[in-house]
This record gives sequence, C-alpha cells and structure tokens, in this order.
Amino acid sequence: MNQPLTTTRLEDLPVLSFFTGGGFLDMGFEKAGYSIEWTNEMNLGFVKFYEHGMTEWRRDRGIAQPEAKIKAPIRLGDLGGSAAVLKHAFPNGTPKLFGMIGGPPCQDFSIAGLRAGFDGTRGSVTHDYCRHIIEMRPAFFVMENVTGLLQKNHRASFEKLRESLGLDYLTDYAKLNSLDYAVPQSRERLFLIGLRRDLVTKALTDDQKKTVPTESWAGWSTEQDLMHRGARKRCKWPTVELPDVLPNVPTCKTILALSVNDCLVASEEEATIANATDRFNLRSKKAISTPEGMVGNRCFKRLHRYRFSPTACYGNNEVHLHPWLPQRLSVREVLRIQGVDESYVLPPGQPLGTKFKMIGNGVPVPMAFGVARTVARLAAEYCGFEINASALLDLV
Repeated sequence: MNQPLTTTRLEDLPVLSFFTGGGFLDMGFEKAGYSIEWTNEMNLGFVKFYEHGMTEWRRDRGIAQPEAKIKAPIRLGDLGGSAAVLKHAFPNGTPKLFGMIGGPPCQDFSIAGLRAGFDGTRGSVTHDYCRHIIEMRPAFFVMENVTGLLQKNHRASFEKLRESLGLDYLTDYAKLNSLDYAVPQSRERLFLIGLRRDLVTKALTDDQKKTVPTESWAGWSTEQDLMHRGARKRCKWPTVELPDVLPNVPTCKTILALSVNDCLVASEEEATIANATDRFNLRSKKAISTPEGMVGNRCFKRLHRYRFSPTACYGNNEVHLHPWLPQRLSVREVLRIQGVDESYVLPPGQPLGTKFKMIGNGVPVPMAFGVARTVARLAAEYCGFEINASALLDLV
C-alpha cells in the first residue's frame, strides 16, 4: 500500500493518462508542470496521431525526451486488474505517490448518443476507471466526461459513483464551459477531481481539518480567464447574417478574442501551415447557400466569424462550414478552436474522419490547463504539496 508523504513536489509525481486520445488533456497538464509518464489509448489511429503530434509539440517546447509513445495501446480491460495496470505502468515498482487523469468514452451519457448510461458499453468503462482509482489509490485523480452524467436519468448513478470514491477521496465536481478559459468554443464538460483523504489529514493541523468543506470546495473559477469568464451571457454576440452582407467588426475586445475569426487560415497561407488543407470536400448546394452564423440547423452549420464555435465538431463528427467560403473547416482550424498549439501536427495520409473524431473528442487544451492548475492549487492547499509557481503562471 502506498505510504503518504507530508510534502513533495507536484512536478515530481508521475501521472498516468487513461483514454489519452490525441493528448489534449495531457498537454494541459504538462503545461502546468506535471509529468505524464504512462498513457493508454485503444484506438490505433489516435495512437498514431498522439505519437506524431506530441513528439513535435514537445520538441518545439524544448523538452529533451524520446519520441512520444502510447505505453498501452490496447483496451483498458485487456490490461487486467488494477495490480496488472500498476505493474505495466511502473515495471520497476510503484512509487509512493502518483496521479491519474482521464476522460472515459462518454457516448452513453451524451444527449446526442443512445444515452444507455452506466449500463452501456462505454458507461461501464467509466465504472472501470473509477474502480482503478479506488484500487490503485493515486494521490489525486481527474475524470472528465459529458454533462449528461448530471441529467436526471443518470444523476443517481453518478452520485453513487462519487460516493464510492468519497470513502477515500475528498471530491468535488463542476460543469465547466471552455469559453470561460478563453477558448473560442462554448462547450460544457463535467470534471470530477479528488485528493486522497489520508494526504489531506496528514498535511493539515487539527484546526484546519475542522474547516475542510465537503461540497463545492474546489473554487474552479479561480483558474478561469478573468477577462472572459461569463462572456457568453454578458456580451451581445452577432447571430445570422443576411446574404451577401459583410458583418461589422465588433468593438468589444472580448468578442474579438473569443470569436473563431483568428482560428481561420487565410487561403494564401494554406500551403505553409500544417494540416491547413486537410478538409472534407463540400458539394452540397444547400450547404453553400447556408448564411453565416446559421448554427441552429441539424447539419451544414455555418459559423459566424465574430462568434465562438458551438463545439469543435458535432453529430457524427460533422465539421462546421467556414463562415464565408464554400468549404468546411480544415484540421488546422478545428485544432485552433480546441486551443491546440501550431506545433502539434497530425501526420499526412491518414483518414480525415479519424482526425476530426480525435480532435472533437479532446478536451480544449486551455481548459485542461486550467483544471490542472486547480488541482495543483488544491494539492498545495490541502495536502502540502510544493508546486512550481512559474509553471502555473505560464499561459503560453
């Protein structure tokens, strides 16, 4: 059994990443100073993208590491029980402290999906992830999922899941919107985090233990972008434009900062920007005639240049239409909407559908960075961990 330490540097804790996908959650945590030591992803297409994109991204940041690799490119269940996972992740012995992050596949809880919930194939994977948390006893954990888990038909099961985790962990959850983290995308996600209770009680004095809250204690908004938080309701956003009418440039700096306009690649720059020409062909006359800003229809949603994107992709990985050109957004443009750095490049010659699916599944990187900073702050406050303050202030 892991033995608690009174203090340690958070950046020295190895972090296990489950359901890694393209590594967007990992990028956010690495930017905040964490060390991702082990990864798990079963989709072999995503594995290729992660290894290529993360290698390029880390090298651009000057991180001297070997090429990025998915350490366990198989289904989580095929790794065996928790003891087998620990042995695979730490072949030289399990450290006293480590962290776990992951976003289990969530289609069974999504509004657009079958909503089979915890009885569905993907819902059971959420159970598996939580079981591994309980049995492996990381110092902290993060679980990301869709907000459908909080709906009436899933809420009781979610609370039972949280209750089982709460025996050994001080937990909190929140429905967060990526727009509040300065991402040009209004996308809500559920985050559940936990700190191991024995580490909390070890670090605090008796008087401090009496004041530890049990509900809504994380203070999530602390790490959100102060200038842009609440902008969806606060700002007067443009809607649908009349045909052949050029939208006025907004005078509001917040609207300009959170609109997709800066995510678009100019035609003359496409040849020099990686993944800028990776897009689905568009042949539908109906799509071409869709006015700018029309995103309420079921398909052929066209973004407004001075408005945020509703999501990265939608439906069955359908890609939004360019605000004014007769084409869909490119891989690079959708990556930008997800807050992914330009140095993260996807390899050529791979299926476009797999690329967009991976991008759409990912957590927006600035949002992941914000959550990572929240966990670091709480680990320092409640567990006495030492944190790298410069890493937490690095918004680059």
